[in-house]
Amino acid sequence: MTTRRFAFILALAAPLFGQVGLDPAKLLEQPTDTWPTYHGDYSGRRFSTLKQINSSNVRTMTLAWMYHASGNPGSIKATPLEINGILYFAAPDHVWAVDARNGREIWTFKWTSKGGTHIGNRGVAVFHDWLYVETPDCHLVSLNIKDGSQRWAVPICDLDQFYYGSLAPTVVHDVLITGVSGDDLDRPGYVSGYNLETGAMKWRFYTVPQKKGDPGSETWPNEEMMKHGGGMTWQPPTYDPALNLLYITTGNPQPVIAHKNREGANLFTACVVALNPDTGKMQWYFQASPHDTHDWDATQVPVLFDADWEGQPRKMLALAARNGYFFVLDRATGKNLLSTPYVKVNWAKGVDKNGSPIPDPAKMPQLDGSLVSPNQGGATNWPPPTFSPQTGLFYVNASRAYSVYYVFDPDANPMGWGGIDEGGATLETMIEAIDYRTGKIRWVHPWQTGSRAGLMSTAGNLLFAGDGSNNVIALDATTGAILWHAGLGSSVSNGPISYELDGEQYVVVGAGETLWAFVMRSK
Repeated sequence: MTTRRFAFILALAAPLFGQVGLDPAKLLEQPTDTWPTYHGDYSGRRFSTLKQINSSNVRTMTLAWMYHASGNPGSIKATPLEINGILYFAAPDHVWAVDARNGREIWTFKWTSKGGTHIGNRGVAVFHDWLYVETPDCHLVSLNIKDGSQRWAVPICDLDQFYYGSLAPTVVHDVLITGVSGDDLDRPGYVSGYNLETGAMKWRFYTVPQKKGDPGSETWPNEEMMKHGGGMTWQPPTYDPALNLLYITTGNPQPVIAHKNREGANLFTACVVALNPDTGKMQWYFQASPHDTHDWDATQVPVLFDADWEGQPRKMLALAARNGYFFVLDRATGKNLLSTPYVKVNWAKGVDKNGSPIPDPAKMPQLDGSLVSPNQGGATNWPPPTFSPQTGLFYVNASRAYSVYYVFDPDANPMGWGGIDEGGATLETMIEAIDYRTGKIRWVHPWQTGSRAGLMSTAGNLLFAGDGSNNVIALDATTGAILWHAGLGSSVSNGPISYELDGEQYVVVGAGETLWAFVMRSK
């Protein structure tokens, strides 16, 4: 590893920045002066209570600064954290600290990988003066946020089995929680809790049963297939402090397309699972895609909110799943409240008594092909949605598409994917505003070209997104009308964030290898 340290810059900036580390109390708040977690807070709503920039004045928002990440790290898919005037963000093998007021680089850290998949990195976690990041070659690394120096590095997965690290860790209490990525080989997924000071593992939850008799083992044909498993944990979890429940979402089962040797629902793949964050013990689960055969992981963001449900206040969780269904659950119990498609789907025959879709065998992959909607890319994918408690709407970047699924390994015990989807077409990409009470689409904003950007809503009645023409966009959160845009030269590659410094509200978004910051000047 090599680290460039700029401690002298921090020393000069100390009177301006004040405290460098993160006060853990910020993790339990919905702060306006900081963005301390992947989603801004534990809920996954990606809603900012700031409203200096609003639907009446956003047209005058202007560029404050831009920062180009050095070292050819690839697109910035990470959500930056903003803490005490400094932005911390990552790309594979890289972490940066940047002045949140002017974009000046403070320090950068580079990890020397010994392999792994470098498809992207979702970001970092911070606790006190410690920063945590995953590396592509299966390490969890802790840095000192003051200068980027390495404290320790511990292995968290087996590179030889084609696991890799890409997601942003999460801190709950005294536990650092993170999952694993990779489904090139048939291997089980898991999420683990680690000691914040040493990196020692405290617990591990496998997303598929490990032996006969384990919960969910009855949904697999035998122990051999449980070891193949699947269920990678690509997405950072969300968390309810009042219930002390951690919500993880899990990937597809293996083999992905050729599925003859894994008869059954294949729990706990393609699920929302509620865990105790202190012990890793499962409290409840809900399966979005029983016996998935289309590569539709359910690793989209489980969004938490408290709102009215049929005249009574309720703690809820909403998920717009890759398979095209929108689900609302009681997050205390996992009870399904609503299951409805938010794009056209043809792969299910309806939903069962628990609210899970019922797969249609005729729409499973076939030797001569099966026309299926949505396609393998899904009705949505990993970029985060947002929920505004102000409008009561859930916003998601969605896609209407279809393709033909083929099995090319008809063996009774296939390995690997065993099939593929081919051809087809994307009919429409758009932002949808979904009423959580009914699942009805309140409004749609179609994109002329496709967009998979993350979203953020604000108390200023704004929705921030990226289009398919390299613009960052602000829309009216109530109507979907475009109010402002700015060209970035590359498509938006992460979820926007917002924070307030010195009385000024900033909006920051990544596009390609560059961070862009926009501001409404108060003076």
